[in-house]
Amino acid sequence: MFNAPRLAQRYGSTPINGLGGSYVDENPLAVSIYDDPWSTAPSPSPPPVNTTTSVFSSVIADAAVPETYHSAFAAVDTTNSGEVSVSALSRVLATSLLPAATIDRIVNLVSSKPRVSKLEFFVALALVALRQSGKDISIEQVAALGAENNLPIPSLNLDALQPSASAFTTPYSTYRQNTVRPSPASYTTEDPWNIPRRGSVTGSPDINPPRSATTINGASSTLSGSGLPRDWWRKQETVIVTIQGQQGHLLNRHTVYEISTERGLPVHRRYSEFAFLWDCLVRRYPFRLLSALPPKRLQPDAAFLEQRRKGLARFLNSVINHPVIKEDGLLSIFLTEPSFEMWRKHNAVALEEESTSKRVDRIEEMSIPSDLEEKLAVVRGKMNPLIEQWQKICVLTERIIKRRESAAVWVSPNLRPTYMPAHSIFPFWSNLLLNVHGIPAPVSPISGSGHSVRIDGSFEPDVSDDQADLARLTNVLRVVVEVNERCWRGDDCELCDGVRMGIGRIAEHTQQQSDLLEQRTHTLLQSTLESLKSQRDLYIAMRDLFVRHDRLAGDNAERLKKRVDSNSMKLEGIKAAQRDGWEEDADRVVVLIEKDQATIASLLNRRVFIRASMWHELRVVLHNRENALLSKLVQTLVHEEQAFVDSILANWVSLGDAVDEMPFE
Repeated sequence: MFNAPRLAQRYGSTPINGLGGSYVDENPLAVSIYDDPWSTAPSPSPPPVNTTTSVFSSVIADAAVPETYHSAFAAVDTTNSGEVSVSALSRVLATSLLPAATIDRIVNLVSSKPRVSKLEFFVALALVALRQSGKDISIEQVAALGAENNLPIPSLNLDALQPSASAFTTPYSTYRQNTVRPSPASYTTEDPWNIPRRGSVTGSPDINPPRSATTINGASSTLSGSGLPRDWWRKQETVIVTIQGQQGHLLNRHTVYEISTERGLPVHRRYSEFAFLWDCLVRRYPFRLLSALPPKRLQPDAAFLEQRRKGLARFLNSVINHPVIKEDGLLSIFLTEPSFEMWRKHNAVALEEESTSKRVDRIEEMSIPSDLEEKLAVVRGKMNPLIEQWQKICVLTERIIKRRESAAVWVSPNLRPTYMPAHSIFPFWSNLLLNVHGIPAPVSPISGSGHSVRIDGSFEPDVSDDQADLARLTNVLRVVVEVNERCWRGDDCELCDGVRMGIGRIAEHTQQQSDLLEQRTHTLLQSTLESLKSQRDLYIAMRDLFVRHDRLAGDNAERLKKRVDSNSMKLEGIKAAQRDGWEEDADRVVVLIEKDQATIASLLNRRVFIRASMWHELRVVLHNRENALLSKLVQTLVHEEQAFVDSILANWVSLGDAVDEMPFE
């Protein structure tokens, strides 16, 4: 039912006032090729196919993967991202007790990038099993065994798997979003679905008989007051969205997302159900700040699905913390009902604007500033520049994080087929090229070259070309220790033993350094970067609010007033003439006048409500969130970076103490 065509949107697609298009006036199910659906830059070409992944897909083919493979991958893929770092792969392979040189060779055979996919991870385990059985390490042998559906099982001691040393603690206070939950509300007539506004933790609401589609949300208006409660930024609810995989047949294939909140047990939703929720909310709350949905794409790749998952999480986190929308009954059902599809079959959803059931009292109306239009005009003029600059901040931040993820070793694409990429060159400062003013020089991409050239003429590898991080250096150092295990003198050599022990300590140091960088990068990507994108989404939502306001705030009250005046004059003429049956004609005209007057009163109340809503969204929602949440983001980032630097310093101090005793003669 969710794949059926949706009703046409009330919002057109023509930009107004130069604000540009938005996902509010476009179908969120439309096809898109954006990697970042909210980018203000021109749409890039679809990402190229990952040839490495496709090669290993043919290696394993349709072979049954042993349970040991899945267990080993799950032990290091704690975030269910479908990929792990080279450091994590090296730790797993180290439990096989194979020589460091063998492990280093396997790691470089399966991947030349900082991250390792699940297929590459499985191929590495198959290579380990081959070596443990005394056979040569060969991708061709793995492919042959995969064709026979007989992948070898490696001997791994996962219980002895060394945990990542990157779980550093911070001596500074953290700024986690502590959620304060009110007790579940009882059933009231104000709720159109007769459901609690907070889902029960112990069970889901009973499915009620179908209701009329004209049912409205009769919650009273709360526009007056001081805005938000004290320390509201510490009490934000958090929604976690994870990908559960693909379901359905070939023609009805769809991605299933798991939504976890403090309102109840996790529930599973598909994208079309997100789109249904968004469509209902934007119809019921057209004059509220409502984040856009990420778009749909035909045959999406894993990278797009991950971007969309994050976008869906940001959307839910924005509406669940909106002071008005968070109380919506349909939102509560979406977050708690086990089967949203079954619930929709038994319940009709109201789509009337909230202005039809809410009224602004006299005190609230008087609190609206007389220069509201001027204030809104100032904000309107800032939206496009703010969106553009915050988009740049998000892009640049992600680039910085990606470069930080690995100590890159860049090799010319022409040399990669011939030489092992992990051992060719070590330009540790290649990502720190500066111009004459000490500022990183801008980058201009060269199509098809596999790298970028700066405006000043120097070259820089793309993030996708980053190779060989600290984990690879760790493996190389361990190989050096193994090779130098015996001295040519034949007897105990204190000089060789001391230097070898020092190199071993350096390998331990680089391993810990890699773990620290991996953990910090993960936090920056999953927390800091998403907070920056939420800030950008807030301004996009405000721009979309202006678009909806321009399209929907108009009415025909003035025309109705003229018709009332015309009918009043007509009524006076009927009464003056008093022809046969004039009483019936007069009554008919009176009914028309009264109907128009009631409509005019409703439209005037709607005008006041729209002004009150825009003032509320500007004063309470936008002004508070754009400032308080940014302060929280900056403070958290600084404190976490301080803790990270302290951990890095402690690691170097520990290494310095260990190598001070290395002999010279």
